[in-house]
Amino acid sequence: MAQISATLVIVELNPGSAIPPYEQLRAQIELAIVSGTLPAGHQLPPIRQLARDLEIAAGTVARAYRELESAGLIETRGRHGSVVAPVSSKPDKKRLAQQAAERFVLELRQIGITLAEANELIVDTYHRSETETPDSN
Repeated sequence: MAQISATLVIVELNPGSAIPPYEQLRAQIELAIVSGTLPAGHQLPPIRQLARDLEIAAGTVARAYRELESAGLIETRGRHGSVVAPVSSKPDKKRLAQQAAERFVLELRQIGITLAEANELIVDTYHRSETETPDSN
């Protein structure tokens, strides 16, 4: 687990996941950026620091940062590090949902959950989240 900003954006990687660590990291940072949790201009941690905090190889963090840069979500400023790039005010919710669904399906298949069981989990979790308040966690 690593904190990537003063606003407490926490990144957690699941080493047992079928999703590669660089993709888990990339997806979590992307979500924080498009949701506005990490605003434009926000300085991301240096690659080596984040790698040390997450106990992963620096190349893994570098790959996630490269993919975020290719997507236009961050800008790398050489020795000055990487910052969140200006993004459109409206996140592509459908694309984010599709990516989340793909990660979810990979995880469920890995543990042997059927489509019917997955649907039931989604519906139950969705309804439960509608009744929970942020303070109830």
